Amino acid sequence: MTSGVTVLAGTTKGLFLIRSGDRATWRVTGPLCDGWAINHAIGAGDALWAAGGGEWTGAGVWRSSDGGDTWTLSKLSDGTIDEWVRNDPDTATLMGVAPAPPAPHTGTVEALWSLGRVGGRLYAGGKPGMLFVSDDDGATWAPVEGITAHPTRETWNPGAAGMTLHTIVGSPEDPAKLWVGISASGVFASEDGGATFERRNRLANAEACGHHHHPAAPRDGETGHCVHNMVRAPGSADVLYQQNHHGLWRSRDGGRSWEDAGQGLPSTFGFPIAVHPAEPDTLWCFPLNGDMAGRFPPEASAAVWRSRDGGDSWQACREGLPQEACFFTVLRQAMAVDDTPAPGVYFGTNSGSVFASLDEGDSWAEIARHLPTVLCVETVRQAG
Repeated sequence: MTSGVTVLAGTTKGLFLIRSGDRATWRVTGPLCDGWAINHAIGAGDALWAAGGGEWTGAGVWRSSDGGDTWTLSKLSDGTIDEWVRNDPDTATLMGVAPAPPAPHTGTVEALWSLGRVGGRLYAGGKPGMLFVSDDDGATWAPVEGITAHPTRETWNPGAAGMTLHTIVGSPEDPAKLWVGISASGVFASEDGGATFERRNRLANAEACGHHHHPAAPRDGETGHCVHNMVRAPGSADVLYQQNHHGLWRSRDGGRSWEDAGQGLPSTFGFPIAVHPAEPDTLWCFPLNGDMAGRFPPEASAAVWRSRDGGDSWQACREGLPQEACFFTVLRQAMAVDDTPAPGVYFGTNSGSVFASLDEGDSWAEIARHLPTVLCVETVRQAG
């Protein structure tokens, strides 16, 4: 019997848990984490972590050891509320909170955007372009100097949304290997556990890359530095896929070179990408009509696009998805695949819906609706 699945849906108003024992009926719990904006959440058994924050709350990681029943906050930086309660006792009384000592990384990180578990270490990525590591399951955090003191850091472009480290990818076969995506600075890779990072954005065939007028587009022999999301295919070959601001790319050498894997897609623009947990050539993405054209599905008709050959060809999967007047967006962390024997695929929308497919994309069903804006979707197996 297939174990149950919990979908972790981070939103602008907290974390929601969408649970099912049979992946046929689903129950929504939330909002959790005191209503913080949760940009990313991950889990391993009953252990859950949720990262986020912003100007009001500061940045932090919420953690639970009992499947989400109770939560503890590890705060990395202060927000406006902390200043208020320290300076105004009446405000503190009104809000029912007590002043706390300044969080340890106040002034260096504004919000957290990503989490990753690599070996026994937990990583958190933030804005502006920060990476932190925890060796005690998220209780305390230290900056990763390989990123914070990178020799090229002064040249990094913040992009339209500010410089965010939004993607963390590890290698189960070799925990010393780590890849991160930073918008709009590109892909960075470490092979020494984060001590040093190499920038990896080179096109596999620089001569094939013409000039593009958009500042985020590929040029000068590189893919373009505005990485939107990145995944690593299963296996030891270090095959990576990335959805960039202008294109979908594949690397067969751990990011040292990238080749176009988006031929046949309806656009070069999109945010999420997901890969099958056991089949390295099966992946899914959600193209949008363009960065300046509304950022909704082409022709306002929703489709998840699937490839069975590592991006050489693509098929639109539409059954069960809205085909008219569909203007939602699927954000960079809002697509995931579970690791059951017959993997389910999930995505969330900025209109508050979460969709699931139990046949690898052939058909879709809405498993939650009317949530706040969905910022991330991840999955964790339930025991049983």
